[in-house]
Amino acid sequence: MSISSRELRQKYLDFFKSKGHAVIPSASLVPEHDPTVLFTTAGMHPLVPYLLGEPHPAGKRLTNVQKCIRTVDIDEVGDNSHLTFFEMLGNWSLGEYFKKEVIPWSWEFLTKPAGLGIDPRKLSVTVFGGDPRLPELPKDEEAAEIWLSVGVPSERIAYIPGGVLEREDNWWGPAGQTGPCGPSTEMFYWQGETEFPSAGSNPGNDKENWLEIWNDVFMQYYRQPDNSFTPLKQKNVDTGMGLDRVIRILNGNIDIFQIDTLWPLIQKIEEVAGREYIEKPTVTRAMRIIADHLRAAVMIMAEDAHVAPSNVERGYVVRRLIRRAVRYGKQLGITDNFTAQIAEKVIEIFADVYPEVLRNKDFVLTEMAREENKFRNTIEQGLKEFGRLVKGFRLDFEQTGKPITEISGPDAFKLYDTYGFPLEMTQELARENSLTVDVAGFAQAFKAHQAKSRAGSEQKFHGGLADHSAMSTRYHTATHLLHATLLKILGPHALQRGSNITQERMRFDFAHPNRLTPEQIKQAEDLVNAAIVRDYPVSWQEMSFAEAKEKGAIGLFEDKYQERLKVYTVGDPNQPAVADPARPTYSREVCGGPHVEHTGLIGKFKIIKEESIGAGLRRIKAIVE
Repeated sequence: MSISSRELRQKYLDFFKSKGHAVIPSASLVPEHDPTVLFTTAGMHPLVPYLLGEPHPAGKRLTNVQKCIRTVDIDEVGDNSHLTFFEMLGNWSLGEYFKKEVIPWSWEFLTKPAGLGIDPRKLSVTVFGGDPRLPELPKDEEAAEIWLSVGVPSERIAYIPGGVLEREDNWWGPAGQTGPCGPSTEMFYWQGETEFPSAGSNPGNDKENWLEIWNDVFMQYYRQPDNSFTPLKQKNVDTGMGLDRVIRILNGNIDIFQIDTLWPLIQKIEEVAGREYIEKPTVTRAMRIIADHLRAAVMIMAEDAHVAPSNVERGYVVRRLIRRAVRYGKQLGITDNFTAQIAEKVIEIFADVYPEVLRNKDFVLTEMAREENKFRNTIEQGLKEFGRLVKGFRLDFEQTGKPITEISGPDAFKLYDTYGFPLEMTQELARENSLTVDVAGFAQAFKAHQAKSRAGSEQKFHGGLADHSAMSTRYHTATHLLHATLLKILGPHALQRGSNITQERMRFDFAHPNRLTPEQIKQAEDLVNAAIVRDYPVSWQEMSFAEAKEKGAIGLFEDKYQERLKVYTVGDPNQPAVADPARPTYSREVCGGPHVEHTGLIGKFKIIKEESIGAGLRRIKAIVE
């Protein structure tokens, strides 16, 4: 069958809506209160509090299409499968249904006309095969029996023995050393050269020809500190189906870059470069990298958090994506600025799917063009400097007979600091010249210049469950107090535009055109601390968005809200919220939690920095003691 991305999104949501699921919107790519990850990498990330037992306003059965970013395979982009930005179709049970419900639904959606209508002969599944080191985790015969009952022949069901402690195939989590985890069952599509697989072929014995398209995770255990596993009280289901991959196979195993959310970008690159996508493999790869990287950069920058290219954390990733795209554009012979033209196409593709993409169009295009200009001003000199290094290595070899195979840390840092080359770009250029880079030496040079090591940001790519520690929760409630305070001091325009919380500090981004005066900073500090000293109770209620507005709740990004939502009140939930410590209620805000039970638990609040992060946007960094 042939299907568009729009049709697939709607089919999936309609199917699970018919099974009693509430359709919820995609969460932001920028996690608001999770310091363990730079980006939302899976549909489960925004739902962590609810998977851990907090009630969700929309109920116990949920479905959505979640925007995701994964950067761990960025060097693999350019082949026919790896993508940095992708959309994940998912459905969840928060302690309600389990294997006997979701497995038949998965099969129904895959094979029946109301779903995808795939020929069952092209499908195969894997189930958890147990871990011999952990007798309390037997192979998942229950899942296998259910697959048999819906019509999957036994030869198409493969038990995959797990490395549970190593989180290998058919086992999910936990993200840290302890936490919820469980077996999974994975669904595969036949992509071999023959129309159907030979008898006995399955993903357990023929990985080359089977492509994973869907994964049902059964969170039924809790991993303890001693590596033992105990049954969970609330057993959850977490599923994920990659939209881009499924579009590809349903349209005849085409090149994934020819699906309808990527091909218009390739066509625009062809136009700008005056080259053809199929010209030769190096051209194809370069165009794929440009399309992927600029699509991902646009989707990150289009979030209401307004992530601009920078040298730290999320901004570093955006910078790296844009600069890598510019470098491959240069390889194609593109000499003029072009990234904004591709960004326009990305916005056109996603504007009616994700409203924030259109809402933040001006910010995206302005920052994209600025970053390309900045990089183009130095890329020529940087490439010449790299060429001089390589030439010097060759001359040394001719004179001494000893080959130099590594670019030193200081040289790599010079390329970064003087010419704007991200470390990864230097590594990529080095690989092309059969060289390596002294990464540890680069980090030392970076630290010596009082810059934040790239390694510190890289660790966040591998995060998982949100940090629900006492300190994180204290900071979370402090953001509500600060938000209400800024609205009181600066006016109703000073709405939150993003936040980030770690164990050590909080960061709060908000809309405001001017630098805060020292008097305004002190006033904000004093008001927040007065609210803390008053020791307001903190509570939440579930209500409709209309009720929340009527009660004066601060509501951010309204297009993301559903019929029922959680509203946290600092103070008396029956009184109007006014950011004044002399009043019974200080703050009321739509939020998923978690929060302290009363503000006296927060500690002393102190603003340590206030700065600009872009036109009309400010950032406050603060600590609690």
